[in-house]
This record gives sequence, structure tokens and C-alpha cells, in this order.
Amino acid sequence: MRKVRKAVFPVAGLGTRFLPATKAIPKEMLTVVDRPVIQYVVDEAREAGIEHLIFVTGRNKGVIEDYFDIQVELVNTLTERNKTTELKLLDSLQPTAGTASFTRQQAPLGLGHAVWCARDLVGPEPFALLLPDMIMQDTQGCLKRMVELYEQTGGNVVSVEQCDPAETHKYGIVGKGGDVGSGFRIDGMVEKPKAEEAPSNFFISGRYILQPEIFDILSTQEKGAGNEIQLTDGMLKLAKQQDFFAYPFTGRTFDCGSKEGFIQANVAFALWRHDIRHKVFDDLEELMRTVEPEERRTAPRSAAE
Repeated sequence: MRKVRKAVFPVAGLGTRFLPATKAIPKEMLTVVDRPVIQYVVDEAREAGIEHLIFVTGRNKGVIEDYFDIQVELVNTLTERNKTTELKLLDSLQPTAGTASFTRQQAPLGLGHAVWCARDLVGPEPFALLLPDMIMQDTQGCLKRMVELYEQTGGNVVSVEQCDPAETHKYGIVGKGGDVGSGFRIDGMVEKPKAEEAPSNFFISGRYILQPEIFDILSTQEKGAGNEIQLTDGMLKLAKQQDFFAYPFTGRTFDCGSKEGFIQANVAFALWRHDIRHKVFDDLEELMRTVEPEERRTAPRSAAE
């Protein structure tokens, strides 16, 4: 069983749910508190022992590559001003030379196609896949625990969470087999099933450890839902050849591709920060007390008002 050394980050999406902000700024560079969304996902990967970061980018995403490079002018200015705290912070976030690679997905053909674009950089070894829209909050990273499970099971591992059984039609759902270590064996996968047809209420939640055979499958994968090459379709084929296991993540997950999830992430991570949590908490209490509900702000005013 080979070690999981590489991680793929598909960052070529257009971010249409966040227009107009994402007209000029990649959605992955929108900030949660004081760092970009993509930094949280990279931090999770590095905590899990990932040695090589592979970004699948698209047009107008050059700022992501710049972010993970050294900005000489900034470093020189901070050095001249003796800003040692800021210098240490930047140094701690900086990938070492040769450990970050970038490749292009020239057309928006889906997640499966984005993963396939990383095939030559990954090579013939298992790899992690982290969806950059999804950032997770827990005392220990989700991917780190997935790697620990993988080291017990081999095969392929995905993170799952539980949803309301009435909402299975929104997600890719897995069937729950026997328990294995901190997870369980997957005995089936269904994309967006009706509640009465779902094998469980465990949905795939944006973290994967996959074997390299997935690339051969994706190379001939036909387009599926949305006229895109779907990763789930490829995984269903791979599951006929290899075992799949699930790690149930019980922390908090925030979909930063949605406005609601992005705001929730900012609040949650601010409240985790010892340097600002008390002020943020007090300010939120004041806002909740004084901000008018939408229905009152939009209701017609009476003559007396």
C-alpha cells in the first residue's frame, strides 16, 4: 500500500453563485476572517501529511498561483520594518520550492474532467482530492483521519456526513456496510436518490482518497448530469473493481460556494479565534438585537410610522 503523498485541488470553477465579486476575484481567494478559503483546505491537506499540492486551474486564476509564491517586495518591506510576526506567519503558510504544481482545465467539463487533468502530475499512486468550496472545522482535520483509515483499509476512502433523510435527493448517497476501524465499508453509491430509494442518509462531503485507476476510467467516461464528466460516475465504475470505505465526519462543514455557507464560515472561524472571539460575539449579539427582520423592513409603513 503506497502512502498518500499528493493532493488535487480543482480550482477552475467560475464561481457564478458569488457574482459580481467573482468576476475579478477567484472564489477560492475570498477570505474567511483573514485568509483565503483555499488556504484552509491546503492547511487540512498539509496536516494530513500531503507533500505535493496540485492545483487544477482555469483562466483568470493566476492570483492563486501568485498567492502560493513568495512576494519579494512584501517580504523586503516587512523585513525593513521588523515585522517579525507577519514574516513568521507568511513563512508558515508558504509551500517549499517544488511542492506546488499548477495545470489548466481549458474547458468547464465537470469535476471528473478536472481530476483527469491532474493525471500526469499525480502519476501511478493514490492521491487525495479536496473540493475547495468545502472547508471543515474540527479539532483534527477530516483528511488526516481519512488517511489513518486508509492506512488500515487500503482501497478508496471518501468522507461522508449524515443529512436529513428527506434531503437525500440533493446528494450522492452511499450504502453502509460493515464497520471498519473509524469508518465503514461502502456497499453502494447512488447519485441524488429519492428518500424512499436511498440506501442510507450518508452523503459524500467533498474529501476523497482515490487510487490512480480512476484516471483510466475518466479518460473514457461519457458525459453525465449537466452534460459534464461526473466523478461519481467514474467512482461507480471503480467500485466494481476496488473497495470503497467511508469516514463519517462529525465536525462542521461549510459550503463556501454559497452565500449562506460563506457567512457561516466567517462567523464560526472568527469565534474559534482567541484574539477576536469575544469582540465578535458581543457584536453579533448587538446585531441580532438591533437589526430589523426582513419582513419588517419590507412591509408597508403605516401613516402613524
